[in-house]
Amino acid sequence: MIRLLTPKRIVDSIYDIDLEDLRGRGIEGILLDLDNTLVPWGSRDVPPEVRGWMDRVKAHRMRACIVSNDFSSRVSAIARILDVPAVAGAKKPATGALRRALQVLEVPPARAAIVGDQLFTDILAGNLLGLYTVLVTPLSPQEFLTTRAVRLMERIVMPWVRESAGRP
Repeated sequence: MIRLLTPKRIVDSIYDIDLEDLRGRGIEGILLDLDNTLVPWGSRDVPPEVRGWMDRVKAHRMRACIVSNDFSSRVSAIARILDVPAVAGAKKPATGALRRALQVLEVPPARAAIVGDQLFTDILAGNLLGLYTVLVTPLSPQEFLTTRAVRLMERIVMPWVRESAGRP
């Protein structure tokens, strides 16, 4: 089970992701969690730094798609601001939404990465599909109630995950 929860990389934030390394690994598409990965939980504001990072993703000839468990119109509004597609109501760790996002990007799983802040949703779903998985530190302590409960389990398994995971 730890193997399915272990990301290929652990970084502090999206800004610490080595986009050249991803491109060198053949990554053509990046699936991005929204809350506490790109923006603080529940936020509608997209910082200029996130927009700049997305421009760098595109400059590295990679396509991106937001994949969020949130089902509100906020997901598509932020996707429009970043000029990327989005799949809302994802129900991660179920993989159906990730498969839809890969179809939208026209990228096979072996050439895709997922970036997210949760082991039991983003990383588990990505590993189940064979994506390159990147775990980031959550942007904010504010979270959905059920996410807070899952964070307790994350704290229990994190020592084993860190021991197994790659670091830049």
